[in-house]
This record gives sequence, C-alpha cells and structure tokens, in this order.
Amino acid sequence: MKKIFDFFVAILIIAAVGSLIYFMYQRGSARQNRELARRIAELSPTGGPPIDEQDLRRAIALYEDQVERNVREGAQTGVYWKILATRLSDTNQHNETLSALERAIYYNTDDPVLYYLTGVSAANVAKSRVTSPNEREHFFKVAENAHLRALQLDITYTRPMYALAIMYVYELNRPQDAIVQLERYLQILPSDINAMFVLASAYYMTRSNTRALEVLDRIIDRTKDNEIKQQAWINKDIILSGGTYE
Repeated sequence: MKKIFDFFVAILIIAAVGSLIYFMYQRGSARQNRELARRIAELSPTGGPPIDEQDLRRAIALYEDQVERNVREGAQTGVYWKILATRLSDTNQHNETLSALERAIYYNTDDPVLYYLTGVSAANVAKSRVTSPNEREHFFKVAENAHLRALQLDITYTRPMYALAIMYVYELNRPQDAIVQLERYLQILPSDINAMFVLASAYYMTRSNTRALEVLDRIIDRTKDNEIKQQAWINKDIILSGGTYE
C-alpha cells in the first residue's frame, strides 16, 4: 500500500514540475507581447493595462500593424526632411535649412550628418551681415555643439573636424582647439594640403613657430603644385620675419 502511495506522490511531483516549466516557458515567450501591450495601454486615452492574456493579444493585434506602419512612415519622413535640408543648404538658404534639419533630427536623432549640416548652416547664419553680435555668438555656439555632437556619434567623421578647425582659427580665435581637431583629421587624411595650411596657421597663432614651419615643409615636400609650393614658401618667410598671414 505504501508503494502505491509513494508512486502517486512521485506522479504528482512530476506533474507539478512539468506545470511549472510550462508556465515559465509561456511566461518568457509572452513577456515581449505583454511589454508592448503595456506601453500601448499607457499611451491610450483610457489608460490602464490589459487585464488578462486574451486582452493582451487583442491589444497587440489591434495596434501592432499600425505601430509598424507609423515607424516606417516616420523614418521616411525623416529622409524627406534631410533631402530638403540638403537642397536648401546648396542654395545658401541657411535659416530655412536649420528649420528643416531640426525636423530631420526629430525623426532621426543619431544621424551624424544631420548635426554636421546643422553646424555648417549655423556658422553661415552667424557670419551673415544682418546678424547681431549676440546672435552671432549664439549661432556659432549652435554650430560648435552640432559639430561636436556629430563627432560623438562618429569619431572618424572628418567633415565636422575640419569645419570646427576653420571656425576656431578664422572666426573664434581659438587656435589651440583647432590644433586638436586638425591633428586628428590629418591622422585620417594625412595628404590634405588645405588642412595642413590651416594647421600651420593655428600653430603660428599659438606662437609655435617651429611646428608651423614643419607643417609648411611637409606641404612643400608632398605637393607637386608649384603655386602651392610658392604659397608655402611665402608663409615660411612671413613666419621667419615675424609677420602675419591668413
């Protein structure tokens, strides 16, 4: 009799363990659906989470296709704003470009190109003749922050590096900051002659004449363009004579 009793106890234990495993599997497989349904319910006008599994499935069936469609449409809308911003920038309509880029970033916050374009347009607005001193400062700050954000998203993106360097040297009188960007830039694009000229200017502005002359010598050694060689020699003469150049 005891053996029969023990046999039934063992059967009950196995059944209980099996039920527990099945419950845990069902719970894991439904977790994603429950999370989606919870988020949908929180955003709905009536609020309140679905009551049971049937309500969860009904909520997902009702909203899932619409959510996916909205995601696709939102991504496409962001592309349209990016295209519009690029076209406006090409025609030098930089205030309008900034507005379009703001909308593009709304739909795609992690696109470094959008921030680079924002920096370019903001810098152009800052240099506009109708810009007041306070506005000039504001838009240069917008430009700087946008380029730095682009580099946060892509540390190898050379366009914002160069744009920052130009702004630091020729607009903001911050040559040391330009040197940081240009040294990184030339590690990636070591043959860019224009960047070397800007770097030589930045070194000269910080009174690092020896390093400026080294960069100019590098230009002379690497270029086959006689006009570029001549300009580098002229800049060297200016440095050695204590003059100024741009």
